[in-house]
Amino acid sequence: MNADSRPTTPADVQATIAQLWVYPVKSCAGIALTEAELTDTGLLYDRAWMVVDAEGEFVTQRELPRMALIQPAFRMGQLVLRAPGMLALHLALDAAEGPLKVRVWDDEVMACDMGDIAAQWFSDFLGPDAPAHLKRLRLARFDPEVRRVSSPKWTGGREATTQFADGFSLLVTSTASLAGLNERLVAAGHGPVGMERFRPNIVLDGVEAHDEDRVGAMHIATEAGARIEPVKPCGRCPIPNIDPATAASSPEVSDALQAYRQDPRLNGAITFGMNAIVLEGDGQMLRLGQAVSADWQFD
Repeated sequence: MNADSRPTTPADVQATIAQLWVYPVKSCAGIALTEAELTDTGLLYDRAWMVVDAEGEFVTQRELPRMALIQPAFRMGQLVLRAPGMLALHLALDAAEGPLKVRVWDDEVMACDMGDIAAQWFSDFLGPDAPAHLKRLRLARFDPEVRRVSSPKWTGGREATTQFADGFSLLVTSTASLAGLNERLVAAGHGPVGMERFRPNIVLDGVEAHDEDRVGAMHIATEAGARIEPVKPCGRCPIPNIDPATAASSPEVSDALQAYRQDPRLNGAITFGMNAIVLEGDGQMLRLGQAVSADWQFD
């Protein structure tokens, strides 16, 4: 038997890509895509822009739930942002103005300011209901010359980079994981929720609930092959409690997760989905329906 005809052992887990999402402006609404370019920092244009306060500190739905109502779209080489009661804001995808020092969690990095028009747009929409220190906002663009490195504690010492995501280049979950949560919500008398509350990049189909928690590197059947690796459970703040259609918050999602998703790897924090890093495949196109395979990895 020659090498090419040697039988191969099937992977433990076989899945397909069911959804692809990018969130161009951190903590604003996402865009569901049929295909997305994979880069070393995640999906192209994912968390490439970020709202900051006057001190350059990042701002999210945790402080300003109405960010959920800001809807992005890509049109003719532009990022177009729409929000209730506002004229659309058009930003060229390659536009940036002067330098701006910003902070996202513990990382302070140099970014690019997007100018006074963008700053006024975000301040006008978000400022009226904001605390005093968040009345005046600016929009920053990630500087591609900057390397923001994910925590080596979770990457096994490998250097993995991201833009303005919380800490890692990708978030992976599955349709079965959401279905399991919705069964619990409905049983408790609540309505089901959509995947957009959990802000994933890649949603898998064909696996059991939370299989993404228990696998090693995932091989994605792109043209030249791509590999990503789940490295850290995604600890959940109150953002999944925010209804993306209304920006209203209620506690039932966190309450339901608390009953079955306390994760000892994060000292009992509730988790949903896995943060992942890119191992191979910079420039490859991910598409709905592509095959994904992985083997079990238990600690």
